[in-house]
Amino acid sequence: MNMNRQLLQDIGLLAGRLGLGVIFLAYGWQKLTDWSLSGTAEIMGGGGVPLPTLSAYFTTFTEIAAGIALIAGVAVRLAGLLGAFIMAGAFVFVHGGNGIYVDADGYGFVLALGLTSLMLAGTGAGRFGVDHWLAGRFGARTREPQHAV
Repeated sequence: MNMNRQLLQDIGLLAGRLGLGVIFLAYGWQKLTDWSLSGTAEIMGGGGVPLPTLSAYFTTFTEIAAGIALIAGVAVRLAGLLGAFIMAGAFVFVHGGNGIYVDADGYGFVLALGLTSLMLAGTGAGRFGVDHWLAGRFGARTREPQHAV
């Protein structure tokens, strides 16, 4: 792959990570500070989410942690999988039956966040993230493959 194309891909991954990370962090922070964990559990329970208290804690802290991880570019594949899992739950239990439009409490936003999360789970952070720096720093310390004699 030529250098310009690689640079554009890495810039795209950075922009996607930052945008998604800010959204996850903001929504997790809202659940923690504006709604409170008990309020979030009440909302989730009213919406039919199973184990609403556990779900509120898991969703809140996972959104915050995934948001920070995506922004920093660390553990991006894991953060992407967790984000996709949360959005799958939001789709199934809250938004899926309401059509695609957000103004009708539909699933459009949830679908975009979930699929972007899956994309980042597949691609990783790109060059502009801590994951890339760690791989370069510690990847060279792995053993050389042994060749058969």
